[in-house]
Amino acid sequence: MSRRLPPLAALRAFEATARLGSVTRAAEELGRTHGAVSRQIRALQDAAGLPLFDKAGTGLRLNAAGESLRRTVAAALDGLESGWTALREEAGGPALHVACSASFAMRWLVPRLPGFYRAQPMVRLRLSMTTARALRHEGADLVIAWARGHYPAAEQARAIPLGAIAFGPVCAPDYPVTAGPSHLAAPTRIDHEHLGESWAMWQARAGRALDCQEELRFPHTHLCIEAALAGLGLALVEQRLVREELATGRLRAPCGFVPFPEGLAALPTSARAQSPAARAFLAWLRATLD
Repeated sequence: MSRRLPPLAALRAFEATARLGSVTRAAEELGRTHGAVSRQIRALQDAAGLPLFDKAGTGLRLNAAGESLRRTVAAALDGLESGWTALREEAGGPALHVACSASFAMRWLVPRLPGFYRAQPMVRLRLSMTTARALRHEGADLVIAWARGHYPAAEQARAIPLGAIAFGPVCAPDYPVTAGPSHLAAPTRIDHEHLGESWAMWQARAGRALDCQEELRFPHTHLCIEAALAGLGLALVEQRLVREELATGRLRAPCGFVPFPEGLAALPTSARAQSPAARAFLAWLRATLD
């Protein structure tokens, strides 16, 4: 007897919409258009013979029938994902997908990866490098980040601490800066487009007021650092990212660095975050970040 199954293609659209709470975000995750996901959800509701979502303002909210189906589909997809992952790891060795900012990857992580591969030659690491704003939507197993205020509280609670962080303003050696016990003045401040609160956080934690007449904005930390190296202004950066430039005198930190209590952390975003490969990578990160 043939199986009596729901439209399988529509189930992924349903599960993603239910999990993310948005057709738009489900479409982004699945690489489909908003209209295609909406049509698949309608097809699933037609096949079921009852609605699965209720209107909630401009969005959708699962009703009781939808929540029941969500639990069933999520459990089935979790089992399928786990089995498929095990099969792939058996064929090609353990795999781990890690997302982090492009600046952290370029300036700190990638130059140190040979040490990880020497310690774990069987682990295959896939890196997604993107902006701080887009990190959460990379579909990775682990997301490495320090700015986690925009993540849901439940995800923040699962964050795995990796190491302490400290931020400070840096500039070219001859850039004009006036630094006092409670203030810092310079012609231009360099801002990260997606981490606009960082300077305010630094001022509060350093106990210094910042006085700059101009502002430049860039979408990546490494571009902020390059702008500081070019003598364009003061950039606020994590000290690990500029250790070489500070050691060689290409940059200076007129106020030093102050700790940010958030610390660097990894957010687990899939079942593979509990795998032996993930545990080995996290242990290596903690040891290397010290």
